[in-house]
Amino acid sequence: MRFIFFRTSKPSRFNYRPRYYNPEREELERKRAKMGLDAKLTEQEELRLRMSARWRKQNPVEFGNRYKKMSFIVYGSVVLIGIYVIFFTRFIENLLSAFGLTL
Repeated sequence: MRFIFFRTSKPSRFNYRPRYYNPEREELERKRAKMGLDAKLTEQEELRLRMSARWRKQNPVEFGNRYKKMSFIVYGSVVLIGIYVIFFTRFIENLLSAFGLTL
């Protein structure tokens, strides 16, 4: 029995090869479907097209920006509270005196 430390297993591979794919034709069919022209999309492809349109409407870029702004506000308020506690209260003096140190 071998003991191997610090070794992770290799991920299993997924080899999917489509039988036939023509990206130009797929894009043309999608454009026709968006314009409402007669398209040869299957029901599954139409569902995918509608789902991708809905997801684009939600605009994940704005979703990320909202949380970046929120985190900036939270971090900023923590810094301001820290500055207030250090410079405008006797917290540091009380902490040092608790350990027997003086300024």
